[in-house]
Amino acid sequence: MLIADPFASMHRPVLSGQGGAVSAAHPLAVAAGQEMLTDGGSAVDALVAAQAVLCVLAPDACGLGGDALCLVRSADGVVTAVNGTGAAPLAMTQADNDGGNSVTVPGIVDAWVTMNGRWGKLPLERLLRPAVRLAREGIVIGAGLTAVFADHAARLAKGGAEAWPMAKAAAGTRVKQEALAGLLEAIGASGRAAFYDGAMADHIAAAAARTGGTLHGDDLRRHHTMVLPPLTTLWRGRTLHVQPPVSQGVLLSMALAGEERLGTLGTGRQDPAAQRDHIGVELTESSFAYRDRAGEGRALLDMPLPVDVDKASRKGGPRAYLHTAGVAVSDAAGMTVSSLVSVFDSFGSAVFVPEGGFTLNNRAAGFTAAPNDGAGGKRPIHTLAPMLIESADACVAMATPGADGQVQTLLQVLSAIFVEGVDIAAAIARPRWRSENSRLLVERSHPHLAGLEAFGHDVVPIDDGDLRFGAIVCAGIEGGRPFCCSDWRRDTWSGVV
Repeated sequence: MLIADPFASMHRPVLSGQGGAVSAAHPLAVAAGQEMLTDGGSAVDALVAAQAVLCVLAPDACGLGGDALCLVRSADGVVTAVNGTGAAPLAMTQADNDGGNSVTVPGIVDAWVTMNGRWGKLPLERLLRPAVRLAREGIVIGAGLTAVFADHAARLAKGGAEAWPMAKAAAGTRVKQEALAGLLEAIGASGRAAFYDGAMADHIAAAAARTGGTLHGDDLRRHHTMVLPPLTTLWRGRTLHVQPPVSQGVLLSMALAGEERLGTLGTGRQDPAAQRDHIGVELTESSFAYRDRAGEGRALLDMPLPVDVDKASRKGGPRAYLHTAGVAVSDAAGMTVSSLVSVFDSFGSAVFVPEGGFTLNNRAAGFTAAPNDGAGGKRPIHTLAPMLIESADACVAMATPGADGQVQTLLQVLSAIFVEGVDIAAAIARPRWRSENSRLLVERSHPHLAGLEAFGHDVVPIDDGDLRFGAIVCAGIEGGRPFCCSDWRRDTWSGVV
């Protein structure tokens, strides 16, 4: 085998560019972003191009039937939150976890149109051209994607995907996606009308209806992208921006605020380094007690987070959802963008829209207990939680897949960089833990496996690089120079121009 294992190197370097920097969930998405920057596009242009390519390459994680959440720091330093998520159908009375009645209005396409209109330098058609090219000429299916298709074959068949060329393709096969290419071309030419109006809106509604959903074409036609101020806090002298509701990004702000209040600890009876990880676990679990109330946003920052610094509470909280894909970009003008795109579970609802060549999300499965209970026209709390952090002469964008693991992964990386003084590349490469349903999953090479057990955690050693530990994308600007760094986990990559 001449092609290197993408997981062969566990320490990816920080790269510095002249015109811009891109970090994304796949090398070809990075290449699309670089192409836009080279053509004079903004960081947002590069972001949209990279996201569109991910929709072609990774239909299990994201797609036109899903959503996007983005934080945009413009060249003048103003940060804006773009919420490209959709509401539940007005006729929905009770949400399911799968199938047509789990679908909310897809938001990613209108988010692209909105961002391109506000911050773009290149026409939308140009941004989507790399994705169109890949869809039309075909992509080579990897063994990992083949396995995911096989695992979800029954769901996809039920959702109408029997004729989807990708669904039964063997690893190593080149598969063309003509329907998807055509829809992307139409979006480039006509904007949101190609997706949310007319025939395509009706096709999407019909696919949901065939599988028990209540989504109507009018639900798509009335959709709009929410453009809002971010939720901004100070943490250790730096300015932290997260997505406002409906994102659960506030949980990261809560946990970091709790970490700062606790300060530097060490009882002398236990390993102080392991204790920092233990406290991170406890803060995570305490913050997730408020997940259903994440819609309250800033008000939650005043909530106390109980932490026993010497003993695991095992209160649980975070769940086991996965997937999603990240893109982070910076450009020479100082614009820096952090984003996540997702269909929620693998292939979302598994409901296939043959006329567009994509599956619809199952984001309505994100409804839980009141006040996050389901209702027609309501948006559920989202796991997607990209972030930006600013200091005097720098801004760093980070995001990671992993659903409820996102807050945990970002907490560990930020603490390593800004509390312990670890450089960005080393902080991203470090072994991680993930609290999940009262257990503590820990990568086997983690130096504090035994220490965390000593604090009373139910430690479960997991192979390094397991999907549950996320995959950081990172881009930023420091001293006027764009930079990026990527995780060794998954297919994450980065590049500069």
